[in-house]
Amino acid sequence: MSHDEIARPVGYAPGVGALLSMMEDCRARTLREVQRVEPAALDTPSAWNGNTIGSLLYHIAAIELDWLYSDILQQDFPPEAWEWFPHHVREEDGRLTSVTGESIDRHVDRLAWVRGLTRRQLRTLTEEDLHAARPSGDRSVTLEWILHHLMQHEAEHRGQLGEIRAALLS
Repeated sequence: MSHDEIARPVGYAPGVGALLSMMEDCRARTLREVQRVEPAALDTPSAWNGNTIGSLLYHIAAIELDWLYSDILQQDFPPEAWEWFPHHVREEDGRLTSVTGESIDRHVDRLAWVRGLTRRQLRTLTEEDLHAARPSGDRSVTLEWILHHLMQHEAEHRGQLGEIRAALLS
């Protein structure tokens, strides 16, 4: 496959597989950025909003889990989720919860655990599921939109992560 093609992994409905392939590309880019992070910088808050790289990584994984279970599957989180996510995603004031004291490896393992769940659950979905509306709060969204949103969400936070990393180097 050339670099200008979207993979269609075996075992997935074509559209679902294509979106999963895009999500995997997005995650690979995030992980490349994480490899550039000095461990000492993981818990250092940014000057402009107070978020840390660790908090952003926790948030990326938590939001993927939430969309997967709350909106795509419309099920409760699996019991083991609480081992990976002992903190709420946001503080009462709406700011991201400060997640400190965890290693880069723990954050990367959390991202991998959630993505493994996503891969397994997406394998069960059909092409029709991709376009079916699902309730989400006071609106409805499609699986296609959810997966697009997760990629956009991760890419935006990857940019913030890179900005924090670069600011700490200067």
